[in-house]
Amino acid sequence: MNQLFLKAKHWQLFLVDFGLPIIANLTMYILFMRSIMVSVMANQEPDPTVILNYLPFILIVSLISMFSLAGWIWAMSTGLQSQIPENIHLKIKKFKRFFFIPFVYVLFIAILVIANIGYITHPKSNPDFSNIGTLVLIIIPFHLLSIFSGFYTLYFAAKTYKTAELQKEVKFSDFAFEFILLWFYPIGIWILQPKINQMIKQ
Repeated sequence: MNQLFLKAKHWQLFLVDFGLPIIANLTMYILFMRSIMVSVMANQEPDPTVILNYLPFILIVSLISMFSLAGWIWAMSTGLQSQIPENIHLKIKKFKRFFFIPFVYVLFIAILVIANIGYITHPKSNPDFSNIGTLVLIIIPFHLLSIFSGFYTLYFAAKTYKTAELQKEVKFSDFAFEFILLWFYPIGIWILQPKINQMIKQ
């Protein structure tokens, strides 16, 4: 699987990771506005909950994009380990632990939303706020940990890439630019992936 991402062309990754969600969201917006216009022309009250009909489609596209981007980061961090000199040891186990934390967080939020879907589809119902304090105490630390984990995975991927490129131990100042490129991946893909392709060929 690593080779699939490492050998992929930059435009292919860009299309799946960034282009596909943009097209999907634009399509949903057009369909949503069209349904509102139809209601207005028929002298009917627009139903804002109609947007819920498009959520499964957006969710599927978002998951494809998210897993593709995560797969690219994973492939860069683990697949390029073979390109690193044997005397340099990166903390790959630590990376793997932090890598999966955001996925657990997203799964937790998804379960929370599904459990309370009735309050979303029926706005007039009265939600139960008795446990809101407990949820906040759980979500905020988990959310902050998820953000930190995401940045650490980018940090590790950039460090792995630069170590493989320079064939020596690197400091953050050596791969700060690559870290920024990974952070702004719609741009970074076009710069990093061709170099990764060349690295794998060699």
